[in-house]
Amino acid sequence: MKILLFAVGWCLLFVLAWPLALLVLVLWPVLWLLSLPFRLVGVAVDAVFALLKAVLFLPARLLGWRPAPAAAA
Repeated sequence: MKILLFAVGWCLLFVLAWPLALLVLVLWPVLWLLSLPFRLVGVAVDAVFALLKAVLFLPARLLGWRPAPAAAA
């Protein structure tokens, strides 16, 4: 669905302003490559927070505490 919306948006942009649409088509891979380091940093920060949570909750888990089961919706 996301790809379909992107394609329809690009076609609409192509009809309204074709030079801008072609520029977007050419620059999209470059912008994707530039965003990769930020994604990697996000994954690393997520992993650090997961590790901190595991270390901080370790004493409680050793004493027998278990998280409550998620409520069924």
